[in-house]
Amino acid sequence: MPPRRTVNLMFTLCQTEGMPQVPIEFLRGVLGVLCLFFAHMSGRSFAAVRQGRQRRSRFYSWVFRTVLCAVFVVFRHEIDAMAIVVWALAVAAFAAGVWLASRHKPDEDLTHEIFPE
Repeated sequence: MPPRRTVNLMFTLCQTEGMPQVPIEFLRGVLGVLCLFFAHMSGRSFAAVRQGRQRRSRFYSWVFRTVLCAVFVVFRHEIDAMAIVVWALAVAAFAAGVWLASRHKPDEDLTHEIFPE
């Protein structure tokens, strides 16, 4: 009797009735947007590591997320225009993140405006 329950349980778990049908292209787009965000954060993290403000492990975690999303953009698809655009924009987002983080604006000294003499 126990094996029969297991089979029924597996049959119940594999049902997809009532699940929303989301097109794969939409999911590729979401992964592409996530790839761009992760690439930008990788760039910011790279600049912070280079300046000594952050550990390398945090940079590696952002790179891992970026590469994972970039790979899954072409999962079950050939390399097409969308994948090439996402990868090119990811490189640009990484460069923008490095540039923005390396030119960090120092905080303003507002002491004289808050406490006038």
